[in-house]
Amino acid sequence: MAAGGFCKLPNGTVVVALNLPSPAADAPAGVRVLVHAQNRARALTRLRNLGLRSIYLRGNAAPPTPDEITAVLHHPDGLIWRTTPDTTLTVELWHPIKALLRRPATPA
Repeated sequence: MAAGGFCKLPNGTVVVALNLPSPAADAPAGVRVLVHAQNRARALTRLRNLGLRSIYLRGNAAPPTPDEITAVLHHPDGLIWRTTPDTTLTVELWHPIKALLRRPATPA
């Protein structure tokens, strides 16, 4: 389960924002994932198809901000992430979801 929210756009599509915990126990922050899709169910299905199986959206506690909506709408995949900021002074750029799911290369 993940905290997050959604925003319905004037054209009928939605932007879903999810705060996911970090998979590493010693990491201080999780990640914020943004998905642009036709509806909430399709947005969550896109994430589940990428291997994030236990993703559910309950409520609308942390909807995407206008800046986040603009970022995901301007990305060709419509699926981006960045670490959850621990302070407001540090601003990280958005990354494509492929960068999050990329497996570390094993040395040959």
